[in-house]
Amino acid sequence: MINQMFLALPVADVKKSVAFFTALGFRHNPQFSDDTAACIVVNDTTSVMLGTHEKFRSFTPKAVCDTSQAVEVLISLSCDTRERVDELVAKALAAGGTTYDKPEDLGFMYSHSFVDLDGHGWGVLHMST
Repeated sequence: MINQMFLALPVADVKKSVAFFTALGFRHNPQFSDDTAACIVVNDTTSVMLGTHEKFRSFTPKAVCDTSQAVEVLISLSCDTRERVDELVAKALAAGGTTYDKPEDLGFMYSHSFVDLDGHGWGVLHMST
C-alpha cells in the first residue's frame, strides 16, 4: 500500500513559489528545504517538492518542460466542498496564479482550476457522495 505521495515540480524561483503555495494554505516544511528546493505539504499524505530547474534536472536526464509551450502534467486536488474549490482557486488567483477555464458543475462533480507561477496546471474538484 502506498503511504504518501511526493510530487516534484521545477520552479523558476523557489522563494516566490513557496509564498504562492503558502498563500493557498499549504504548509512549508523547512526540514526538507534549502536554497534550491522546498517541500510544500498539501496534507498528511501529499507533499510537493519544488526545485530550481538546475536541481530538478539532477533527478532526470530529460529536459525541463517549457510550460508556456507544452503541458507536462495536470495535477488534481479533491476538496471536501464546492466552496473550498472556489476558495482555493480564488487564493491562487490572488497570489499571482491564473486560470484558463470557468467553474464546471456536472451535478456529481464540481470543478475549476488554476495555473501556478511556473505554468503547472492544478485541477480542483469536489465529488458528490
